[in-house]
Amino acid sequence: MKEYKEREAAILKAQMENSILSDFSDDLMPLYEQGWHKILKHGDLGRWQSGFDALPDLTPSVVDFNRSALKIGLPEDTDLTHEQIETALKQMHPWRKGPFEIFGVHIDTEWRSDWKWDRLAEAISPLEGRTILDVGCGSGYHLWRMLAAGAKLVVGIDPTPLFSMHFATIKRYSPNAPAFILPVGIEHMPADMGCFDTIFSMGILYHRKSPIDHLLDLKGLLCEGGELVIDTLVVEGDEHNCLMPHGRYAKMRNVWFIPSVAMLEIWLKRAGFKDISVVDICPTTVDEQRGTEWMTFESLPDFLDPNDSSLTIEGYPAPIRAVLTAKK
Repeated sequence: MKEYKEREAAILKAQMENSILSDFSDDLMPLYEQGWHKILKHGDLGRWQSGFDALPDLTPSVVDFNRSALKIGLPEDTDLTHEQIETALKQMHPWRKGPFEIFGVHIDTEWRSDWKWDRLAEAISPLEGRTILDVGCGSGYHLWRMLAAGAKLVVGIDPTPLFSMHFATIKRYSPNAPAFILPVGIEHMPADMGCFDTIFSMGILYHRKSPIDHLLDLKGLLCEGGELVIDTLVVEGDEHNCLMPHGRYAKMRNVWFIPSVAMLEIWLKRAGFKDISVVDICPTTVDEQRGTEWMTFESLPDFLDPNDSSLTIEGYPAPIRAVLTAKK
């Protein structure tokens, strides 16, 4: 992975120096190096790299990011069998965000991230020519969808080492694409960069101990007139309603505040956003988030009350998600 990391670092630096991020290259490149330093010391790196190295080293005949299951290559591109490719990819278990199709192997990830994309893609400002930040980008699935929608440069941030491996698995077959992951959290980003045209924060807000500070951080990273796209858990109710779990929520330890949509709109206004619009509100179903052979741990069906699927296992309202947009 050191070779991939060094090659990717060089491409990232060159891309930034020829973009609106040029003034921040000296701040962002050390973050990239720090994040990869942790990845290269991770205890599971050997397993992940064995899978990565077992994949075919070639230029695929097809690279298509404008589809539900991101497609890399065809089975006939390689002499490896379906089973060999599947075995290699499963060395990077669990696959949580996707789906993907790699040399004919369909990776049925825990989340149908394409469903989330379909709910918001037509409602947000066009991404053509935009510089984009995806906070908590996971495997980078949505980065590729953004690029296919015409984005000029897409940067994801996520400190989870395995997600960088999943991203690297796709990026090796499109090495010069202007899409990158910095393996860090938003708290490490330079404050008040003010240079991203669109920022996505999807599935992050309820994990923050201070949601208002999170919104202020996002606003500081946006350019004037830039758009925030936020996806978060919500509860039903008016502007006075917000759930703060006593302990876990749907077996998650780090859930702090789940607002009503009306309260979230107030938070956005108090943080200085305008032109706030509700794009979508829908319950998360066990068809959208579930265990598969690519993610064999517990998932949403295990997080709900077995006798009442409208409740979590702890007795709270089952997950409902809202997508909102707002302008700086």
